[in-house]
Amino acid sequence: MIGLIITLLIVGLIAGALARLLVPGRQDISIPMTILLGVIGSFVGGFLGYLIFHQDSSSGFFQPAGLIGSVIGAVIVLLIWTRVGARRSVRS
Repeated sequence: MIGLIITLLIVGLIAGALARLLVPGRQDISIPMTILLGVIGSFVGGFLGYLIFHQDSSSGFFQPAGLIGSVIGAVIVLLIWTRVGARRSVRS
């Protein structure tokens, strides 16, 4: 169980960092928020992968396609986060 949590955090960090590199602009978020971004992106990517390809974790837990899906999901979450955050910010 602890190995699963550590793997989830490491994949979340990698996916979140890659998403932050791929999305243009500056994101003012910390390392724990980057991990959270990657973890949420993993769930979004997994959900989208299931909807499109009808495959789930029965094929195996850790797959290269899962990491790619995590990055794509994290990019989607980050784009939504930056758009919603841009509306709330006050510009002078």
